[in-house]
Amino acid sequence: MMKYVKNITRHELALHTSKRAMEVKFGEEVAIIEGDKTLSDYPQNYVLLGIPEDIGVRANHGRAGTSGAWEACLKVLCNMQQNNFTRAHELLILGTVDCDAEMEASALLTDIVQMGELVNSIDVKVASVIEAIVSAGKIPIIVGGGHNNSFGNIKGVSKVLDMPINCINFDTHSDFRPLEHRHSGNGFSYAKAEGYLNEYFVFGLHTAYSSQKMFERMEQENVHFTLFEDMFVNEKTSYDDAKAKAEQTVCEAAFGLEIDLDTIAMMGSSAMSPIGFSINHTRNFVHHFSKNKNCKYIHLCEGAPTFELHSNQVGKVLSYLIVDVISAKKSY
Repeated sequence: MMKYVKNITRHELALHTSKRAMEVKFGEEVAIIEGDKTLSDYPQNYVLLGIPEDIGVRANHGRAGTSGAWEACLKVLCNMQQNNFTRAHELLILGTVDCDAEMEASALLTDIVQMGELVNSIDVKVASVIEAIVSAGKIPIIVGGGHNNSFGNIKGVSKVLDMPINCINFDTHSDFRPLEHRHSGNGFSYAKAEGYLNEYFVFGLHTAYSSQKMFERMEQENVHFTLFEDMFVNEKTSYDDAKAKAEQTVCEAAFGLEIDLDTIAMMGSSAMSPIGFSINHTRNFVHHFSKNKNCKYIHLCEGAPTFELHSNQVGKVLSYLIVDVISAKKSY
């Protein structure tokens, strides 16, 4: 058993999987850790991990709900088809980071600084689990929870490589707030301050939700970004040119890929907005960057089924993004 992990079981997968004759579903085909085996005993390259928490979001004055993304995702993913295109056999579902104690404690809190202490506790767990997965030669795909978990993702990979890593964040916000109590808005700030993060690129930053102080802070810390408005409003650059700029900045060395679902227009998320990327833009972005040989993890965060506009919206988008990752062959 991996420390801090609640391993998923075949029984749990079966509960989410609707079997049909002449079909093979993801829930029937994916690997899980069984018996006394460890990750290194399995050939699968990708390891799916859930972080069912929303404490970091609440500690950032946000709305609860991201803790439900993992279960919403499993319900859809388990019923997707295994075929030569989707390649379910190349995925191992590990389970979840055990956040039960922190979630239970947070239910009694209203003070955001005290919530930040619980985020610190989750940071330790996430970093440890990501370090173990990457040490086994695997690429983690992380689902659910707030963007506070970017810190643990970056730290875990950085410790394995013994060097700071780069990161590209597909996001409306920079999440580069000051080093106050830990929350979903300062994961990258802490990763930078503690020496785990090197080049950082925010893709699709919204001007209306970035303060002047934040722009000044990003300039001081050499944070790179492309504005959403420059791509889709004033046409100073194109989506493809912006992708190329991000690629040149972060992808020549080991990097993490962070995808915040609130950057998708009308997506059920902690900071849902009518303004944003399309789902197809997001799928293209994930496919493009996750297949790069230097991509060390993929984090799909901030999805909140509580706020989705129709049933299974969050779970279906997350599941499609996961399939887009594992079906893309590593290249360049």
